[in-house]
Amino acid sequence: MSRILLEICCGSADDVIQAAKGGADRVELNASLFQGGLTPSVGSLAVAKRETKIPIMTMIRPRAGGFCYTDAEFQTMLWDARALLEHGADGIVFGCLHPDGTVDEERCRALVDAAQGKPCVFHRALDVTPDWKRALETLIGLGVTRVLTSGQAPDVFFALETIAQMIRFAGDAIEILPGAGITLQNVRRVAEATGCTQVHLARHRSVEDASTRHRPDIYFGGALYPPEDRYDITDADYICAVRHTLEGRA
Repeated sequence: MSRILLEICCGSADDVIQAAKGGADRVELNASLFQGGLTPSVGSLAVAKRETKIPIMTMIRPRAGGFCYTDAEFQTMLWDARALLEHGADGIVFGCLHPDGTVDEERCRALVDAAQGKPCVFHRALDVTPDWKRALETLIGLGVTRVLTSGQAPDVFFALETIAQMIRFAGDAIEILPGAGITLQNVRRVAEATGCTQVHLARHRSVEDASTRHRPDIYFGGALYPPEDRYDITDADYICAVRHTLEGRA
């Protein structure tokens, strides 16, 4: 099996640092991974760039809940994209759809133009489009570099044949990056079954933060009330194990 590029989904500068330690080839930097990933801060990008040498793709997504944005939200996306690119982002990740789920060509073209030749990735908005072949053709025409997809299934492992079809359909015109549900246990199977040349995954470990221990009954989040005495960070050891598995060293 040819070498598989390993991209790690990150939610902070520390995540990027740990991903790099684990052997990641590239990262996607976000904020709020719990919501599927939102636009990160310029500060998190700047620190991640200073501390690592791997390419950093930055998410451009102003909110959770769909991909059809208001005018104000889209203007925010353009400003964020330009700011992050000016501060060293190696590319941007985005997805704009019409209410009917088809690709919003005008807005995607504006983001591609904002990237000024840097790689552009259409994220998993592809997985809710009514016709993935038509969507890929549109994205190819727009000059999008890559598509992150679960094969229009909740988990890549349940869409191996669809992803293989996408890769064959795309040829050399656009890259297909499988992501969602990829683990240490199934990553080689995903690569072998689809013929992909890159994979996208996330893995975190819990870290204690004792600063809230004096008032454990106070919460700062929403209705789910997550624990306030710990947070998640990318698991470098797990990423290293995935890298070894892909190289046949596990």
